[in-house]
Amino acid sequence: MFTGIITGVGRIAAVHDLGSSSSHGKRLSIAVPDGYLDDVGLGDSIALNGACMTVTSLDLPGQQFTIDISAESLDKTAGLSDAAAEVNLEKALRAHDRLGGHIVSGHVDGIGTVTRFAPVGESWELRVLAPPALARFLAYKGSITINGVSLTVNSVTDLADGSEVSINLIPHTVENTALGSLQQGSRVNLEIDTVARYVERMLQAGAIPLPQKDKAP
Repeated sequence: MFTGIITGVGRIAAVHDLGSSSSHGKRLSIAVPDGYLDDVGLGDSIALNGACMTVTSLDLPGQQFTIDISAESLDKTAGLSDAAAEVNLEKALRAHDRLGGHIVSGHVDGIGTVTRFAPVGESWELRVLAPPALARFLAYKGSITINGVSLTVNSVTDLADGSEVSINLIPHTVENTALGSLQQGSRVNLEIDTVARYVERMLQAGAIPLPQKDKAP
């Protein structure tokens, strides 16, 4: 589990094929800030742009670690096989950590497209078009994870090809995550709020009764 509070920005230093066909995945070498791996061990979970991955090797002198990513994961995510790309990093939540963002599983639910990323006053407005399947999970002042970052939705606009969410990014977020490199047309990993996921399931199963309209006497 994660919180969506980014603890470092890494870079995909190398991409290696794990096989010769499209059914094979890739091995990524991730370069990290100095000291980032001091408390990391083999088998630990680290989220890359919001996707939970397992550390398969460590190079402490070189400040790098590797992960193996399957073809299925590559198909369901964006930006995880682009050499030299910056990636948001978050280590798995520990029981005594502060829950600074919201509960994040590290399982990407869909890929969105940036429709606007521009300064507004001292902040930045980020608009992302989410696929139609995720529309019912998005709400005003609700939470969404974009490339691993826990963010608050300022508005939702339902469109024919999905739902566009507008988000305000403070300068600290832009400066300390890889979101600052986004531009119109960028593809981003989206994870919906866990609470919204379960509420939707309970509504489908009839576990939460919907309010009934008063009948005329």
